[in-house]
Amino acid sequence: MSTTYVIATVITAAWVGFSGFSLLRRADFVTQPLIEYGVPQSWWPLLGAAKAAGAVGLLAGPAVPAIGIAAAIGLVLYFAGAVVTVLRARSYKTVVFPFLYLAPVVVTLALGAAV
Repeated sequence: MSTTYVIATVITAAWVGFSGFSLLRRADFVTQPLIEYGVPQSWWPLLGAAKAAGAVGLLAGPAVPAIGIAAAIGLVLYFAGAVVTVLRARSYKTVVFPFLYLAPVVVTLALGAAV
C-alpha cells in the first residue's frame, strides 16, 4: 500500500466528509446554492448522508480495497451528478465547485485501483 494513496484517501475523505456534515447541518454556504439549483430540500438529508457514507467508505479503502473503490465510484457518480445539476441550472460561474470535490475523488480512485 502506497503512502501517497493513504494520504490522498484521508485528505479526500476529510474534504468530502466536511461537505456532507455541512449539508446535514444545513450550513448556509451549502444550502443557498442548492436552493438556486432547484434541489428539493427533502433530498438534502439523503445527499448529505451519501457524502458522509462515501467519506467513511474511502477511509475503509486501505483496509478493505473493494469498499474504498466502491465508495470512490459512488462519489464520482455523485459529484458528476452535481456538475450536471449546476450546468442545468445555468450557474456557470459556480460549476468549478463540484469539480473541486470530483478531482480528489478521481485521484483517490486511481490510486486505489493501482494499489
